[in-house]
Amino acid sequence: MTRRLAEVAKKVGMSEATVSRVLNGKPGVSEATREAVLTALDVLGYERPTQLRGDRARLVGLVLPELQNPIFPAFAEVVGGALAQQGFTSVLCTRTLGGVSEAEYVDLLLQQQVSGVVFAGGLFAQADASHSHYELLLERRLPTVLVNAAVEHLAFPQVSCDDVAAAEMALGHLRSLGHERIGMVLGPPDHVPSRRKLEAADLAPEFVEHTMFSLEGGHAAATRLIRRGVTGVICASDVMALGAIRAARRAGLSVPDDISVIGYDDSALMNCTDPPLTTLRQPIDAMGRAVVDLLAAQIDKALVPADELLFEPELVVRASTGPVKRSASRP
Repeated sequence: MTRRLAEVAKKVGMSEATVSRVLNGKPGVSEATREAVLTALDVLGYERPTQLRGDRARLVGLVLPELQNPIFPAFAEVVGGALAQQGFTSVLCTRTLGGVSEAEYVDLLLQQQVSGVVFAGGLFAQADASHSHYELLLERRLPTVLVNAAVEHLAFPQVSCDDVAAAEMALGHLRSLGHERIGMVLGPPDHVPSRRKLEAADLAPEFVEHTMFSLEGGHAAATRLIRRGVTGVICASDVMALGAIRAARRAGLSVPDDISVIGYDDSALMNCTDPPLTTLRQPIDAMGRAVVDLLAAQIDKALVPADELLFEPELVVRASTGPVKRSASRP
């Protein structure tokens, strides 16, 4: 390996450190430098590293934050099926606490010479997170699609459910039932989809809580809102909404008689909860097919603008929302 580095470096007139960066697929090397090193490898009779060979595998990385929230396995099923119809195999990459990070998955996928990557619910949606691994994909020009509201500087095609429309539908539904003291349970403050929902809702700060996307997070946030006298709670995920229902019951309240709760996603079994959950349905079938179409077009070298396709959510009314209880209104 040392001899090869020295020979290639001498051939192209560069440092061994620069050659090493190219051979290991590291960022910070110009395309001209990369091509010069690869040409020198060919001339000297050395085999290119796997990740630097010309032909890409018909594999697509599907990077998800978790599988406990039912919406992510459902999305993976749709995208995986659509990819298979086009001759691709999906490689599922799930982040775990203390496990493999999103950036590490990107490195692994690049080593496997994947044809493209799909991210759903990733760090691209968090303004304060590191985005260097996305910038690496941009630099490599690897076909990539992001699902649901990315930070502005990432120039990838996006497929999103319309957060503004979702917030307006949820608020309109509760207000039509007479609710005036309405609270929202959202993701972290830097989470772009949550920011969009909040801007559309335009609620007073005391009626907004930011928390983790989990049942426990929804429970804790809704408990604080209940103490402030809300009669309706809009949550940024179904799992959060289930936590809000649990918080209401722990407070001695009935859903929907005393407090109404709305979720977001319409993930599996939400019509089987107690009570069945009113929620905003993400059209994941249509969104998943659009994701694969955009990715396949990029893989085929078509010009795909870095635009955002917005899909309309659907308000699914079930038994977790009802008319405001005037006689029991709280201060």
